[in-house]
Amino acid sequence: MKDWTFGNINTPLKVLFSSYLIVVGIGYMMAFTQILFTHGMADGKIGLSVDDIVYSYYGNRNGSMIENKLNGSMKENASEEERFKIIKWVREGADESSFNTTVKPIFDNTCIMCHNAESGLVDFTIFENIKKASATDSGASFAVLTRVSHIHLFGIAFIFMFVGLIFSFSTTGPTWLKATAIAMPYVSQVLDIASWWLTKFDPMFAWLVLFGGTGMAIAFAFMWIVSMYEMWIKKPS
Repeated sequence: MKDWTFGNINTPLKVLFSSYLIVVGIGYMMAFTQILFTHGMADGKIGLSVDDIVYSYYGNRNGSMIENKLNGSMKENASEEERFKIIKWVREGADESSFNTTVKPIFDNTCIMCHNAESGLVDFTIFENIKKASATDSGASFAVLTRVSHIHLFGIAFIFMFVGLIFSFSTTGPTWLKATAIAMPYVSQVLDIASWWLTKFDPMFAWLVLFGGTGMAIAFAFMWIVSMYEMWIKKPS
């Protein structure tokens, strides 16, 4: 019986493995880009920082969620005049009667195309939800954390199961190194998601989010590169 290594599998199987790794690799880059445009803009500056993580999960408690978003990740979605009107309305008490006469048209034209009942985001077609978003920004709600956590736990674990399975065909390094690389994304994932919840209570845990995400990225890059190298570049011994 042949060993289950890249040197002993046929070309069609290599093409299958490579195609999967390429598509997942592109998806990983898109996910990172999406993070830069959402969490990475929480402090109004380009690039992911500890402040971005704190504002996303613990909140920026010096202002409302709407105000912080309009000065951060949502800044490009409204003009300066529109942002000024909304922020002024929030600071004046977020009254419903003045909402209908001053800022409702802005929400209708710029916000509800994404913030609606079908999007999974906060539904801004309902005034009560806008009113809640006008309160002090306390970061992601427990409902949002629960929803995002279970999606990531299921989805990312499923992705890394196949990445790890493909990588297990490699012969680079000792067994303990391969086992560590395969386990590292799962450990990092649990650390990453646990740190979201910890940061919700105390901003000092924001650093753990960076460690968890970095651990996943390193493990993914290592397994991806080694697998592609052994399938198409490394000469069989």
